[in-house]
Amino acid sequence: QVPVGMDTLSLPPLQPYPNILFQLGSDLVVTKTITTPKDCQRSVMRTDFVRYHFNGTLLDGTVFDSSYTRKQTHNSLVGEGWLIKGLDEGLLGMCVGEIRNIVIPPFKAYGEKGSGTEIPSQATLVFDILLADIHNPKDNLTIENQVVPESCTRKSVVGDYVRYHYNGTFLNGVTFDTSYQRNSTYNTYIGMGYVIAGMDQALLGVCIGEKRRVIIPPHLAYGEEGAGGVIPPSAVLVFDILVIDFHNPNDTVNIQIIHRPEACNETTAENDLVRYHYNCTLVDGTPLFSSHDYESLQDAVLGSDKVIDGLDEGLRGMCVGEKRVVTVPPHLGHGEKGATGVPSSAVLVFDIELVSFEKGVPPGYLFVWLEDSPADLFAALDFNKNKEVPQEEFGEFIKLQVAEGKGRIKPGQIMEHVISDMFHNQDRNKDGVITADELKLKVDEDKEREAARHEEL
Repeated sequence: QVPVGMDTLSLPPLQPYPNILFQLGSDLVVTKTITTPKDCQRSVMRTDFVRYHFNGTLLDGTVFDSSYTRKQTHNSLVGEGWLIKGLDEGLLGMCVGEIRNIVIPPFKAYGEKGSGTEIPSQATLVFDILLADIHNPKDNLTIENQVVPESCTRKSVVGDYVRYHYNGTFLNGVTFDTSYQRNSTYNTYIGMGYVIAGMDQALLGVCIGEKRRVIIPPHLAYGEEGAGGVIPPSAVLVFDILVIDFHNPNDTVNIQIIHRPEACNETTAENDLVRYHYNCTLVDGTPLFSSHDYESLQDAVLGSDKVIDGLDEGLRGMCVGEKRVVTVPPHLGHGEKGATGVPSSAVLVFDIELVSFEKGVPPGYLFVWLEDSPADLFAALDFNKNKEVPQEEFGEFIKLQVAEGKGRIKPGQIMEHVISDMFHNQDRNKDGVITADELKLKVDEDKEREAARHEEL
């Protein structure tokens, strides 16, 4: 099937040739170029494979055949005897997009026998030809117009996952597909057969941000069958590619420390509450999100699944005032599905500054001791020694421990809420006071539960 727009280059009106015989020698094929492209970089040679449209007439203007009525090009090797001798000669030197008039004497056409009822004996044939495509079966992938960023530190290899934009055209410039119309990159693993062989080769060794034009012969594209009524049989394909990013499934988080204060005595770790500023972009610098767009800092408890895994990792081991650039591969980011505002399988870059943090407590804990707890905890809680501790008395004790640096509560929580939760956990009979029999440290409760679990086993 002829690609959309293939027949928009109209051929000149068919004209009878009443005086042509005196112009012809007995063995001459006469050619006349009607139009030819200014930027012709390749012309037809023997053993090339061509696709062309034609109108075929006799000298009196009678049409005997036309590729346009079949709505598909005529495809053939040149100089290998697939065509009549006159066409083998007349096609030589043509460029893609060229329109040529070829007049062929009988003995280089069908001679004495003619052909069927359409071409009589000793007929001179006139072809008006539009060359649509050309390649040689020995052609390999061609890379042109390559623009490589100066900052290229990594090139793609087999097994990488690449996101790229492309415009796909035929040699005559007619577009058959483009990712830009879909507002989405094309994403694929490379070197593993997920795309046509020519594209698998074309995407190896590219840099992020690189542009290149690749010309793919049909034996590295869709071959003699074409594809889906869009790609004709034996079509050469031209792709203008822009590489957005790539990663490997084995990639880890990359952390680049931009600034680290000299005085750094304490660093962030799992369960800490961190407060930070950040800018998030794609690898090409496209901005996605920024904490500066909001009135407050971003905060998160590390290890609590509040941020993507890669950012959680990138925020650990930081000092207050430290600045980092953290590059997160998609399997540690938003994955193949992406997220609101984040493309699928996108590599993310975070520019981070840690503003402050509070040391955390283990999961399930509301309060931890920073020193040894009192030998007789209930006695320490029972200020008035009446053998019961109401919530007010319990709260005063916890606040005192925090104020004196002997313990800390779960970060990011309101003190009164933490005290209330802790008290109600200890007031096991819900009578509003804690007694010595009810009071247990969480570590002791955990040991009792573990012992009970072993007994059940």
